[in-house]
Formats: sequence, structure tokens, C-alpha cells
Amino acid sequence: MKPTIGIRREDKNKWERRVPLTPEHVKELIDNDGMEIYLQPSPIRVFSDQAFVQAGAGIEEDLSACPIIFAVKEIPVDFFQPGRTYVFFSHVIKGQKHNMPMLKRMMELKCNLIDYEKVVDEKGWRLIFFGRHAGLAGMIDTLWALGQRLDWEGVTTPLGEIKNAYRYETLAEAEASISEVGERIRKGDLPESLTPLIFGVTGYGNVSKGAQEILDLLPFQQIEPEDIFSLIERSDFSRNNIYKAVFKEEHMVEPSASENKFDLQDYYDHPQKYRSQFERYIPHLTVLVNCIYWDERYPRLVTKRFLKGLFDEGKDSRLRVIGDISCDIEGSIECTVKETQPDNPVYVYNPSDGQVVDGYEGTGVTILAVDNLPCEISREASLDFSQVIKPFVPQIARADFSVGFDELALPAPIKNAVILHHGELTPDYRYIRGFL
Repeated sequence: MKPTIGIRREDKNKWERRVPLTPEHVKELIDNDGMEIYLQPSPIRVFSDQAFVQAGAGIEEDLSACPIIFAVKEIPVDFFQPGRTYVFFSHVIKGQKHNMPMLKRMMELKCNLIDYEKVVDEKGWRLIFFGRHAGLAGMIDTLWALGQRLDWEGVTTPLGEIKNAYRYETLAEAEASISEVGERIRKGDLPESLTPLIFGVTGYGNVSKGAQEILDLLPFQQIEPEDIFSLIERSDFSRNNIYKAVFKEEHMVEPSASENKFDLQDYYDHPQKYRSQFERYIPHLTVLVNCIYWDERYPRLVTKRFLKGLFDEGKDSRLRVIGDISCDIEGSIECTVKETQPDNPVYVYNPSDGQVVDGYEGTGVTILAVDNLPCEISREASLDFSQVIKPFVPQIARADFSVGFDELALPAPIKNAVILHHGELTPDYRYIRGFL
């Protein structure tokens, strides 16, 4: 009997067009690995149903014949069937309240759950992720937001020609457009009043790398965070490039006890011993692009209180846009008070009264907070994702899930990501029971 898998259509919203496997890789799995693959029909998927049919897959609304189902985003509770194996981003490992009913249903039906987010190598580094694509789309949208905000202020720049990420047919088209804007900046098309135009990028992981890929299409000079202060005091600002500063943990926080030195591992282990020092940079940044992982144990980067003081006291601030790619609501960027969608991606936060107005017009700071940025470049995101998971698919499809967890034969990175086995939380994830 051929190993068989199903691919669920994505329907969380109209923007979610990604697939876990592309038609090209589906064909390889069918031709080279002897697999049968079925997909639910979808009118919005970035690759057409016909493309999958031509690759040798079947299109079926009912995937009940498939023992293993792949998806991208969370799955509705009424979709699950007893004893099946589901592979997707479940967003349950932090005990996310909104997904506990889904997890409970899977437990009741004695399902198996493999979560892409926990597929890691021996060093704990994630192997399957969309972080880079979040960074790519997030920076495109941030540049768009800056251009629109400046146009509204009456400051004309080449940045006003950049479009939202989803409005480009391909990522290559977006990159070409931004490169053209870069050529105009290189010729001196930035107004003197806007210089030095400083971008601050927090973090250095996959999200940050993706964001910097786009930003680096513009002519730039990279500076250390501490160099921002001397740069501001100079009078010979370049109108031929932007300035980029990448912030690491040692730039963002400091020990609460002044006699102590910063230690990265100590910060990870004991974040309560540290306080933010990031706000001293904020008045000098034109754009802040936030790419860090954050939870409530860590200090915030930008607080509402700080911004209120900055605006109420009339202090000079260059800050126009915060591209919060991480998009933790009232998290590291406390003024990120709601999520947005690609066709309405920004709002202006007024620090004086805490009010928000959709769009880029008004008093305050423009906030980009799209919660699912990779879907704006669905084709490229799917291509890269599929390339990574394809080698694991036959191994998952041929595994005997009927045996006990200890005997379950899966590659180590995949077995590490098994959250449920026969409806029971596996040893590494039993802590989730406390959230149920």
C-alpha cells in the first residue's frame, strides 16, 4: 500500500495562500517516493488546483482516507478525525489560550500532532520556519509606510513609490522596485531635512536577516548603535544613503545593578536582573524595525510611558514609523495595541492620549503590525518552506504511529516535534497540561 498524505486548504483568512508542499515537490514525492497525495480544492491557493493535478496529485474535498494531513496554519476543531496524524503550526507550546480547544479536541480523538515550530537540530536551532519571509515582507511594508507617512507630511522622497508587499506579483518585482528607489537615493534624492535617515533593526535572527535583505537594496552605511549619537551631532549627513544600526541584546538592555556587566547567558537565564536601555536611542531613529523574540519575562523596548513623555514635553524626535514585524500585542513595542491586515497595515498611535487611527495620517507614530506577513509573499514563502520539509515527508508518511512513543521511528528533529501521540502529551510537552 502506497504511503498517503493529504494537504488541507488554508482558510484562516483571504490572505493565507501558502502551501506546505509545492506542485514540483509533490511530483517528486509521487514519482520518486511512490506516494499518493491529495489536496482539498482551494480558489485562493498560490498554486492552482490544476498545477497539482498535473503533478499527479488528486483533488478531494474529503481527506478522510489520508492517515496524515499536512497544513500550514491552525486547523478548525471540526476537521479532526480519530487517530489521524496532523502536521502544522499549532501555536500551542506557550499554552496559547485561543488554541486550547483545538488541542483538547485532538486529545479526545487520540490524534498525533507534529508542530513545525519544534523541528530543531541538535543545537536547538529551528529547521522549518517562515521567519525570513516575515522579515522580507515586513521591511517592504515598512518602507511603504515610511514613504506614505512622509508624503502626508509634505516631504517628497523616492520612498513614496514603494508599494505594499502583496501588491507586487513576485518578490523579485518588489526587489527591483526598491533597487530603483535606491538608485535615486544614491543620486541625492533625500531631502536635507530628513537626513540622517536612520533605521534601527532589533535582533539578528532569521526575521532580522530577511528584513535586512530588503533594506540593503538601498544604499546604506552600517553604524554601531553607539555611533548614532555622534552621527546626529555632525553636520555632514549624507543624502546619498541611509544609515543602518543593528541592535543586539547588549545594546537593548543593561544590568539593573550598575556594578554588574552584561552577560548574554545570564540575561537569558535571569532577565529580571536587567532593564531596558533602548529608549535612549529612540528619539534619533527615523524608523524602528522590530525583529526580536519577546515574552513577558523580558524588558520592553518601547513603552507607552516613554513615548508620552517624548511627545508631551515636545522633545525633538525623528521617529516616523515602527515596523513591528514581531507583532506581540502590547509586548516589546507596547504601542502595538492591535494586529492589522495587509490591505490596512498601519495605524497612527498618539502617545498623548493612547488613541489609534487607521492609516498613516495624524499625530503620533505610524505602527505596522501585520500579524501574518509571510502570506504577502506566498509563492516565495511556500517554495522555500516546501524545499525544507520535503525530505521529511516520506519518513513521516511511512512511520508506524500505532506503536508506543518510545518505539516511534522518526528522524530526531521530527520526533522532537511530536507534541501529541495517541492523544497524550509527550514527555517534553506535558507542561502544556497546566494550560488546559
